[in-house]
Amino acid sequence: MTATPEGTPAPGAEAGSSLRLRFAAVSDVGRVRKDNQDSGYAGPWLVAVCDGVGGAARGDVASATAISQLRKLDVPPTDDPDHDLLARVAGALHRAHDRIGELVDEDPALNGTSTTATVALFDGARAGIGHVGDSRGYLFRDGEISQITSDHTFVQTLIDEGRITEEEARVHPHRNLILKALDGVHEAEPDLFVLELTPGDRLLLCSDGASGVLTDGRLADILSGGSAEYAATELVRASLEAGSSDNVTCLVADVVADDGSPLDEPLVVGAAAERRPVSTRGRAGMGGLFRGHRSGDTGELEPVQADIPDDLPGYAITADPIDPEAARYAPRPPRRFVWLKRLLALVLVVGVVWVALAWAYSWSQDQFYVGEQDGVVVIFRGINTELAGLALSEPYETTDVQVEKLSQIESDRVGEGIAYDNLDDARAKVQDLASHQEPDPGTAS
Repeated sequence: MTATPEGTPAPGAEAGSSLRLRFAAVSDVGRVRKDNQDSGYAGPWLVAVCDGVGGAARGDVASATAISQLRKLDVPPTDDPDHDLLARVAGALHRAHDRIGELVDEDPALNGTSTTATVALFDGARAGIGHVGDSRGYLFRDGEISQITSDHTFVQTLIDEGRITEEEARVHPHRNLILKALDGVHEAEPDLFVLELTPGDRLLLCSDGASGVLTDGRLADILSGGSAEYAATELVRASLEAGSSDNVTCLVADVVADDGSPLDEPLVVGAAAERRPVSTRGRAGMGGLFRGHRSGDTGELEPVQADIPDDLPGYAITADPIDPEAARYAPRPPRRFVWLKRLLALVLVVGVVWVALAWAYSWSQDQFYVGEQDGVVVIFRGINTELAGLALSEPYETTDVQVEKLSQIESDRVGEGIAYDNLDDARAKVQDLASHQEPDPGTAS
């Protein structure tokens, strides 16, 4: 799909800004996908690419929604000393995250949708970079290319741990499994940093449809010559020729000296440019740049299968029975009606506690102890203790045995309470105490 101009030219650069961006954006549906789930935006102050994830859950909706929020950053910088590039980028990414969550709440069919996001916000001298997922940002400077973002993917963790190499990662069966994305459910903490720019720098932001098949050397070769438009177009063409089976989106921005001329118009590409209703399906309006005359076909380019060695160390290559795009995002969103599940779990816990308390109460009613109340021996039902200030026993039988007529030892024991497992034993103890009462003074012996 060719770049789509949209909107009015942005205001001129503020006084004192010495640099500006010359940019181009190209997105193509590719040779396999039915629709384009990538979205891109390039403007005088902002370059952003989003790669929708979710398969049937409509990743195109997520990427287009994210771009619609991120593009609000494309305004001239201010002289405000509190103006913070990274704070603005982070805020826009969080707003995109929240908006996707709102769409999922409105339409359960979108449950599981998400998108990557790589953003470069320009202020005339620097770029504030925000990054989530496996879309990539590159800097081409003085003939050398460097990757400025780090993939949030499973294979990247294996690379970081030294378990596989970059070359092995390109053909790993789980190379498309990402660990972070904007999905409206899991708070994705974006990578944020500032990149100082100089005249002659060239920025490349692309989806993994390009970075997944083109090596750094090939990227550098293409970026080394021609205009931004030429580079973006050639990057997409080279990605398809290299066998990319995904949507391919490339945004190139050249950092040049500000000559005072009007700023270029913003460009919107991919799903964000189509603005299709959520219910729309199929390939309508999703033709590619390199398809020849057959709408919806791959034109002259024949599908190229990735050459995966059989003896690649470290893992077994197995077929995935489900749509790889649907399975791409590792942290799966929670199922619907989570509140109902939590309520049922709470009811279950309360039920278990109630049963335990009922059993404990029933057991306590079979317990007795001999104690003292108002100076006489009393048989109590329950256990001789308190819980939260509440006595767990009550008088059951009052006797005529007076505590003051018992020996000191028996009197102390009764005062502390003599526990029994049944009523008969408690009554037998009372009879024993009665037989050992001291007689009243003056009573005939």
